[in-house]
Amino acid sequence: MKKSYYGDFGGAFVPETAMFALIELEHAFKTIAFTKEFKKELKSLLKDYVGRKSPLYKAENLSLYYGHEIYLKREDLNHTGSHKINNALSQALLAKKMGKKKIIAETGAGQHGLATATAAALLGLECEVFMGATDAQRQALNVQKIKLLGAKVREIHTGLKTLKEATTTAIQAWINEIEKSFYIIGSVVGPYPYPQIVAHFQSVIGKECKKQLQKLGKKADYVIACVGGGSNAIGIFQGFLKDKHTKLIGIEAAGLGTDTPYHAATLTKGRDGIIHGMKTKVLQDEFGNILPVHSISAGLDYPGVGPVHAYLQKLKRVKYYAISDDECISALKLLCQKEGIIPAVESAHALAYLEKLCLNLKKKSVIVVNVSGRGDKDMHTILGYKKGKIYG
Repeated sequence: MKKSYYGDFGGAFVPETAMFALIELEHAFKTIAFTKEFKKELKSLLKDYVGRKSPLYKAENLSLYYGHEIYLKREDLNHTGSHKINNALSQALLAKKMGKKKIIAETGAGQHGLATATAAALLGLECEVFMGATDAQRQALNVQKIKLLGAKVREIHTGLKTLKEATTTAIQAWINEIEKSFYIIGSVVGPYPYPQIVAHFQSVIGKECKKQLQKLGKKADYVIACVGGGSNAIGIFQGFLKDKHTKLIGIEAAGLGTDTPYHAATLTKGRDGIIHGMKTKVLQDEFGNILPVHSISAGLDYPGVGPVHAYLQKLKRVKYYAISDDECISALKLLCQKEGIIPAVESAHALAYLEKLCLNLKKKSVIVVNVSGRGDKDMHTILGYKKGKIYG
């Protein structure tokens, strides 16, 4: 693997004006993030501020329902309600050590924006969050939280007004004030070294989960996580990539169906291309134009995917499937009624795959699902859901 690539995927396709900032970031990451001082400070924050370790919960009722041992990695119980705080707090701490004064971030479901605004408030940094106007409307609660924390929210009204446009605008804003600003990317996407940095800071999920299973005397037969950009998925997968026994499954958003234009199933339907400074799988037409995407989930409606996921798919180490809006909502309601847990609609995509997986398993298996976030932010979407409704 070349330094900036995962096989054929990755790289840094950015304007020359941004290259020095990426080189500066790579140097800072390698010289600061692995020092005893940084690791000690971050570990303390993750424990006492975020609330790690997140529980590995055996869902007894769900296990009885499916006939297998179902465990939930409860990232929804982290401060701010998702896995996003792991990376946002870590990068914000790195930014402060670098002497940066301002944080820029993009967000779709609002969880990364909320986590970044939270970290910025804690560390005394200015913060500006870019969010598509469509996402801002359906994630209004998170918008209000972000503002309450002292951050500015910049709503984007171009294109589909969702995550792709927010990311594009955030990158442009960062380049315009690159010397004083630090761009915290929320997923394993973007130009090198961002995918590597985000994967490193999110690996805490998988490392914890592996140890928690070992304490129970268990080995995971399957680990399932939803995939948009793919940070929660790569976070938990990293604990099991070397375990040949464990099958890894990533779940994308099929929206209204992958046989329609209304989906965000990049690894299922995409082709090699360039988006947001990286070479990866991209949903595009025959001319290379980025296609519009759709999902009930604001966090999964992205036309690209992290290059590490494109690589793992090519290696056949991880299998990727797509779940529809309707299947997602059914699984979300099932978890609510069986376990008293309201998951984020992103996480519900992973939960929905249990129905298909367990139907075909011949022996009792240990299955871990990463519940990457909680559903407080999604109540308006859940309660207003109608089959066939277009959100993007």
